[in-house]
Amino acid sequence: MSFLLLVGLNSFSQSCDFYLVQSNKTIEVSFKNKKGKDAGKQVYTVSNVAKSGNTTTATVNSEFFTDKGKSASKATNNVKCTNGVLMMDMKLFIPSPQQEQMGTAAASASDVYLEYPVEMKEGDVLKDGDFSMDFKNSGGMAGNVAVSITERKVLGKESVTTPAGTWECFKISSKNKITIKLIINIPIRADVIEWYAPGFGVVKTDANGATTEVTSIK
Repeated sequence: MSFLLLVGLNSFSQSCDFYLVQSNKTIEVSFKNKKGKDAGKQVYTVSNVAKSGNTTTATVNSEFFTDKGKSASKATNNVKCTNGVLMMDMKLFIPSPQQEQMGTAAASASDVYLEYPVEMKEGDVLKDGDFSMDFKNSGGMAGNVAVSITERKVLGKESVTTPAGTWECFKISSKNKITIKLIINIPIRADVIEWYAPGFGVVKTDANGATTEVTSIK
């Protein structure tokens, strides 16, 4: 873990040292429900890191495990960084319960990215993100999942400590809407807070009381 554990707000402002674009990294994110009980974990494995000019791209393979340790879903996504601006594939924002419904889905979608700019300050409004994807779940049923992240605002700065380390973070609020269609539309709305460490990435989130945090980096 070493050098990644303490990241200053300006240390990597123009570089692409984010954990999701570092070759052969494995990141574990743990989930808790609104009652504070374990609700599973997501394991991300980074591969195919490539650099071209000021842009770094990577493939992120993810697997969600239930609180019983059972593999529930798998996905492959892309992440890129240009001049320190982190761009997250919006498929990464599909919540774990919806991933379970999709199973090991065969999906088709163009890459759509949510941006985290280099420079932030309290009161800044960040770009929205909208994404839609058709899929066919492991049972052969066709469906669609849509993710909308709006009203993104920088609330300030906070220090965050997780089992994986300590970071100085920007606290960002947003309105998230996820709609999954399997026969009928099921919209889910959440007020989300995320703690984003420049030069590292998102280390913690809170969605209506359900939380995630980075618990291991290898």
